[in-house]
Amino acid sequence: MLSNFHSLKPGTFGFRFKETHQRRIAGIDSLGWEKQSDCSYDWNGLTRSEKDIIIFQYTLKGVGEISIQNQLYQLETGDAFFIKVPSDHRYYLPSNSSEWEFIHITLFGEEALRLYKDIVDEVGHIIKLDLYSTPISIILKVLGKVSRNKINDAYETSSFAYSFLMALNRYISNIKSSEEWPEAISNAIIFMNNNYHAPITLDDIVNASGLSKYHFTRLFSHSINSTPIQYLTNMRINASIELLKNKNLTIDEIALKVGFSNGNYFGKVFRSYLDISPGEYRNTKSFITVDHLIGNH
Repeated sequence: MLSNFHSLKPGTFGFRFKETHQRRIAGIDSLGWEKQSDCSYDWNGLTRSEKDIIIFQYTLKGVGEISIQNQLYQLETGDAFFIKVPSDHRYYLPSNSSEWEFIHITLFGEEALRLYKDIVDEVGHIIKLDLYSTPISIILKVLGKVSRNKINDAYETSSFAYSFLMALNRYISNIKSSEEWPEAISNAIIFMNNNYHAPITLDDIVNASGLSKYHFTRLFSHSINSTPIQYLTNMRINASIELLKNKNLTIDEIALKVGFSNGNYFGKVFRSYLDISPGEYRNTKSFITVDHLIGNH
């Protein structure tokens, strides 16, 4: 998905469908990828014409700023803001920043507003996410589809809007859960989340924890009820399940994208988890596929 992203052109897409179900559930008003270098880029949440929308904006590169009820936040790579219009906020390109590159999605609907409130009540308006996280992947996926004119009805946009909100909710829940773990374990899991797509080893994970290998593996197993490598493999298999929905990717390409050295090894591990090969899983209609795999192996 990230490789496809680099082939996109910056711009914003607007959606205008008449189906009323979006107002009851969730819909996408607009989304896009922008590069701003002009200090005239400045949005005030109290003077905009839009009403009852929520904006999620994620920084890819450069620096932006947002003021929320007189609290100023600097937005750097990996930082996102999540705000409602109308409300007391203002986001802009500051004078000391030469560029602000970001992706954004604007949502509306009663269920979207409810989930927005739950998320903001839980973590506030500023959220830090990894580029490879599911919420960001969903935005990039929708950008890719709409840029190829592959989205043509309100039902699909509602599906993506709701999927994004639930993925963001899940991401935040995982972060909150990790806060209950010892710091060394949280550091290791954050490292795995950020680097599972690379050929990392147990030693790399141990180094991220700051502990000795013996102490770390004992503490990890006690805290997570899994070994570090089992946890990493489970993370990679879950990522591959999402990628298998993309029929344009080969099994070898998916293997490399989730950190396996080759398609054959990936296939063996995948089969050990789901008793079926990745290719069979992608093409079968004889059983219900899953979006997320839970369990230890």
